[in-house]
Amino acid sequence: MSKLENAILKAEKFLETAELVLEHSDYDTCVSRCYYAMYIMAEAVLLTKDIQASSHKGVISFFGQHFIKTGIFEGELGKAINKAYDRRLYGDYSIGFQITQTVAKDQLVSATKFVEVLKAFILKE
Repeated sequence: MSKLENAILKAEKFLETAELVLEHSDYDTCVSRCYYAMYIMAEAVLLTKDIQASSHKGVISFFGQHFIKTGIFEGELGKAINKAYDRRLYGDYSIGFQITQTVAKDQLVSATKFVEVLKAFILKE
């Protein structure tokens, strides 16, 4: 199985986990798994252009530079991964449980769309 196929499977598994923890009211973990599903897919599409980054911010930046600004993907997807990054930091590192059910549900919808759009691009390549 190729790196790209493995990335898709892992991202989809993270979305499944996000759904499960959402059902158990673990909203912080839900947004974290959503972000990582998006991050893995962003890394995968970068690989289609032989681009690698050494940090999360690097992946997000290169994704914006090579796929959003060039019009390959809509700007909405660039905003979505940036928002997911911020939510993940807040959920993972703030004291207590901070993410609400509404935010977690919104993040799951956004992440699912992101993964599906990038998956379709990868499979078409």
